[in-house]
Amino acid sequence: MVAKLDNEIGSIYIDNAVLASIAGISAMECYGLVGMATKSAASGLVELLKRENMTKGVKVSTDNDEIVIDLFIIVEFGTNISAVASNIIEKVKYNIENMTGMHVKKVNVNVQGVRVEK
Repeated sequence: MVAKLDNEIGSIYIDNAVLASIAGISAMECYGLVGMATKSAASGLVELLKRENMTKGVKVSTDNDEIVIDLFIIVEFGTNISAVASNIIEKVKYNIENMTGMHVKKVNVNVQGVRVEK
């Protein structure tokens, strides 16, 4: 599904993959985030995604001019998970709204794991 933005000249269509990319890049800029995660349906194991595949850790749903974003992340051990999630929500919402001109209804952060650095 694509997001649609109407103006006086015409319509702008933004693919969900573009919105997922913006959200993933925005989230990766936040302190305390190790990376994006995906959950394997077969084994239930969480896999840390590399930078080129980080959009797989983002699910975007669009309804008219409203966007709902689900992020699946892995946080760094010792960080305040609540503060990291709040920071990610604010950053992703701000960047998507400023880059697209559309309204972000919700940003859901799903913490899939904690990574201990050695």
